[in-house]
Formats: sequence, C-alpha cells, structure tokens
Amino acid sequence: MQLDLSGRRALVTGSTSGIGYAIARALAGLGATVAINGRTPDRVRDAIERLKSETGHGGFIGAPGDVANPDGATRVVAGLPDIDILVNNTGIFEPKPFFEIPDEDWHRFFETNVMSGVRLARAYTPGMVQRGWGRVVFISSESGVNIPVEMVHYGMTKTAQLAVSRGLAETVSGTGVTVNSVLPGPTLSEGVADFMKSMAQDGGSGGEVDLDAAGRAFVAEHRPTSLIGRLATVDEVASMVAYICSPAASATSGAALRVDGGVVRSIV
Repeated sequence: MQLDLSGRRALVTGSTSGIGYAIARALAGLGATVAINGRTPDRVRDAIERLKSETGHGGFIGAPGDVANPDGATRVVAGLPDIDILVNNTGIFEPKPFFEIPDEDWHRFFETNVMSGVRLARAYTPGMVQRGWGRVVFISSESGVNIPVEMVHYGMTKTAQLAVSRGLAETVSGTGVTVNSVLPGPTLSEGVADFMKSMAQDGGSGGEVDLDAAGRAFVAEHRPTSLIGRLATVDEVASMVAYICSPAASATSGAALRVDGGVVRSIV
C-alpha cells in the first residue's frame, strides 16, 4: 500500500491542539512537510516544538492566522502560496438551547466552521488541479447527519461542510485531486476533555475526573447508538485522514467517511 507523502506539503488548520494536532503528526509520519495553523504565532510555535520533540521530524512550518475571517485566511495563503494537501479542521462547538442561540452565534459558527474551509479550498485547489494531484479534506462530524438537539447551530455547519465537500469533488472530477469529508463521532480532544470536566463539576463531582469513564457515560446517555461505547481518540480520527491524503486513496473522492464509532445507524 502506497502511503508515502514525501515531498508533499500539507496545511492543517486548527492544528495547535486536538484532532488537528494529531492529523499533523500523522501526516508528518508519512513524510509530508506540514504547516501548523493557529490564531497566534506563539501557539503555532509551541505546537511545532512539541511536534518536533514527539516525532523527531523536522518538517513542520508555521502558518499562523485566524482562518475564520477573510483577512486571516489571506495572510495564511500569502505566507504559504502552494500546498498539495489541505485539511480544513478549524472548528468550534458550544452546547446551547436552540431558542437561546442569537444571530451572532449562527454567523460566528458558519464563518468559522464553513467559510474557513471554503476560502482556503478556493485559494489552494486550482493549483492542485494545475499540478494534477491534490487532497482536500473537510473535518465534518456525525453531528452533520444526526443534528444534536443541544447544539443545532453546530450541526448545521457540519451538514454544510458535507455539501461543500461533495460539490467541490464534483467540480474537480477527473483532475487527480480528491475531495472528501471525514465525520468523527465524539472524540477525546482537549476541548472535549475540558467539556467533560466542566460537566462533572456542574454535577457536583470533586477531585480528579476519570475521562474514560466520563466519556463512556456521555456516549451511553447522549450517543447510545455508538457501537464502540466510548469516545474515539484523536489518533483514530487522524489515521483515517492520513489514509485519504495518501496515494493509496486515489479512487476515494466525494465521500463522507465516518469515524463515528457506529453512532450513525446507516449501512451506507
């Protein structure tokens, strides 16, 4: 199986922590030079130092900028004009009852979760087409299929990503560029860990939080259709992304690939 990405340049947005960080580490493990993106140069620099220490791989470069707004995305592209792999991972989530979500939150979630990927795909994909090879990946969520009642605005953006991903795949068909979306289920990233700790504190629990037990309890209550009965790890999600970015996945395009632990009850 041809997984080697030596000589390829990748940009992973929102890669200073969580799933994005794990994806960056996985792509570097396949030989790619990986651009690390975060809102501030300090966060990017710290993430690169950690990645170099963990992997022994020197192929990390900084691409700071807030891609949730046009100016930040423009700065990222100006500093990194050509890439072979784009992983649109930047995203935010926040539980909030539907009737309490103001217009500002709807716009903020759409700008961050959807338009960040649209802007970068629009900037980078034509170059990939011209060179005859490229990979574009949108990190969506099973929440794009099963809209979570506790955060409808988040689910809406993840559904939108699926539409953008499929439409872009159709646009570049036959060019050697593939476009796919990946749908993680509940995953134990730093943000989710903080969410679990907050839930435990709100419930009156004191002391150290057992994240594995808390994750299993969350899945049992809120995602009972899960077949693995636990939170996924960031590395499990990253493994799927690394594969579809590799030469081995050249016949996979326009797909919505689930890493959801079986939460979505569908045979396709």
